[in-house]
Amino acid sequence: MKRQTKLTPLEHEQQSVARQQTQQPSAREFASAEEMLRHDALHTPVPSAIAQRLQESLGQLQPPVRSWWRRWLGQ
Repeated sequence: MKRQTKLTPLEHEQQSVARQQTQQPSAREFASAEEMLRHDALHTPVPSAIAQRLQESLGQLQPPVRSWWRRWLGQ
């Protein structure tokens, strides 16, 4: 038979708080979906193979064509 010790109310509360902190990751609220996506992008590493393929794809893109009014105004 296991020996049980009586806890003081303070010790009992400390143990329950510690148990909750280890079981649940901290939750965070975001004001918008964009803010959530930015947070996720900062904390999620991109695999190197995907990053390399993305750089290759970006290198193959043509520069955007200037609009007719910018060419006409010489900008």
